[in-house]
Amino acid sequence: MATFDERENAFESRFAHDEELRFKATARRNKLLGAWAAERLGHTGEAADAYARSVVRADFEEPGEEDVYRKIRADFDAADVPVDDQALRLKMRELLIQAAEQLS
Repeated sequence: MATFDERENAFESRFAHDEELRFKATARRNKLLGAWAAERLGHTGEAADAYARSVVRADFEEPGEEDVYRKIRADFDAADVPVDDQALRLKMRELLIQAAEQLS
């Protein structure tokens, strides 16, 4: 029985660790994505940093990444930034991979 409990504890610890890494990678991706979007929107300096932070905050509106996507899509549309949906989603995936690699 002790072996089963040890395995269960190890599994729970691993799950918690993986979830923490996933959260950190997503937050980092959102910051990188915000910086990328800020550049396309013409923001520089503190305005670019503030925009990147607003993208990170947008992720807390609902589970998943659609809230982040919608924020950037709406901001691009309002500013007539010519980035299509597929390119935006591809950039989100690329930056998630980059963020995960930075945490490794």
